[in-house]
Amino acid sequence: MARDRSTYRNPWTALWAMMFGFFMIPVDATAVVVANPTIMAELNTGYDMVMWVTSSYLLAYAVPLLVAGRLGDRFGPKNLYLIGLAVFTAASLWCGLSNSIGMLIAARVLQGIGAALLTPQALSMITRTCPAERRGAAQSVWGAVAAVATLVGPMIGGVLVDNLGWQSIFLINVPIGIVGLALAVRLVPALPTRPHRFGFVGAVLSGVGVFCVVFALQQGPASSWAPWIWVTIAAGAGFVAAFFYWQSVDTRDPLIPLEIFRDRNFTLASVGVLVASFVTTAMVVPTMFYAQAVCGLSPLRSALVIAPIPIVGGLLAPVVGRIVDRSQPRRVIGCGFSVLASALIWLAFDMAPTTPMWRIVAAFTAMGVGLAFIWIPLAATSARNLPTRQAGAGSGIYSAAQQLGAVLGSAGLAAFMTSRVSREMPTIPDSAQHTGSPHGPDVIAQLPDSLRESFSVAMSQSMMLPAIVAVCGVVAALFMVNHATSAAAANR
Repeated sequence: MARDRSTYRNPWTALWAMMFGFFMIPVDATAVVVANPTIMAELNTGYDMVMWVTSSYLLAYAVPLLVAGRLGDRFGPKNLYLIGLAVFTAASLWCGLSNSIGMLIAARVLQGIGAALLTPQALSMITRTCPAERRGAAQSVWGAVAAVATLVGPMIGGVLVDNLGWQSIFLINVPIGIVGLALAVRLVPALPTRPHRFGFVGAVLSGVGVFCVVFALQQGPASSWAPWIWVTIAAGAGFVAAFFYWQSVDTRDPLIPLEIFRDRNFTLASVGVLVASFVTTAMVVPTMFYAQAVCGLSPLRSALVIAPIPIVGGLLAPVVGRIVDRSQPRRVIGCGFSVLASALIWLAFDMAPTTPMWRIVAAFTAMGVGLAFIWIPLAATSARNLPTRQAGAGSGIYSAAQQLGAVLGSAGLAAFMTSRVSREMPTIPDSAQHTGSPHGPDVIAQLPDSLRESFSVAMSQSMMLPAIVAVCGVVAALFMVNHATSAAAANR
């Protein structure tokens, strides 16, 4: 199979240029978590509305990802990356200038669309410009940037909100985005496009299906999982099933070429990144509540509790990048998920008011080791054997799985944590937990000593959900095969 002309060139300059802009996406998604209480107070809104600052972004990000990967194949990954980064940068300025919660939510929707357009293009560019034997190192850079950016987001958000206000977490994206656009125009190659037929029916079915599922999951905890939530989830699942049926019927140029799943490692890597994204999203929420409400730490200091994860990940990234190309994915990824699950179980049994903080930090250090051997190898494994004609579809599927994992982690943890708090702390009014009262966060933040023990029990129990899901990652890794076997199966 002929390669793109740029395959034989050094792809690193283009990769670094794209990573410069991509870094903003996961940072922005997680930094908002720290800013939500301040946004709620300054925009004079309730807890239910401020949650949509995050939910609207997740919805707008998740729904177009599959389509964005295919558009990159048709119109060129460079063009889609530039459009996405320009939209994200402009929307960031709009967010920073917003003076009402409605305007901020609308701007966040536009931000999510921009993020969805640019995210799959980096993976597609790596697949199309790097020979198979060098993709592991290139994917390690992408994986390290995504993982580190996700985990440093709360710390960056804490610093900016404490010193410059909540608007700064959005406005700082503007100069970074402008520089990223200039770098991409100059350094990212314009690869040959492929005249794909755009499947409108498939795009609608996938978009509606993902929207229904994600919307219901985001609204479930706030609506006490009312019957209409389950109806919406069922409808979304029906649309997704119809989408896959249509892909099997429309064989001329489907949005998702089903033969891509013949590569067992690609399929399992997509499952693995969904699991990893679920876990990393879910574990942050109880940690922040525990650190602030039980241990009395400030938002910035509580964010520093998870600092060992990006630090360890950054230190191990070069080592893991070399290991990925020489070792089989089953061992590397399986070990990573095993360490991650063990660290989460450790926290589930050790988060108490009297626990020395060094033990909590040690657990997060272990998580950093585990995640370093998960993010990078998963990204490398997913794209190692994909032909260049499937680069856009593959990166879209992988990115969609990662984003869906974050949505599931956020919604699932919210529901599980609410049930734990209700059981362990029956003295907290239901109105503070479910109705979106603006006093709800204050009830948690001002816990008296008599309630800290029961609240820490609820938070430690909440850690069991991501721990159990992490075990699913171990199972997925056990079924991975060596690279040669996966390549042979994919090429049949």
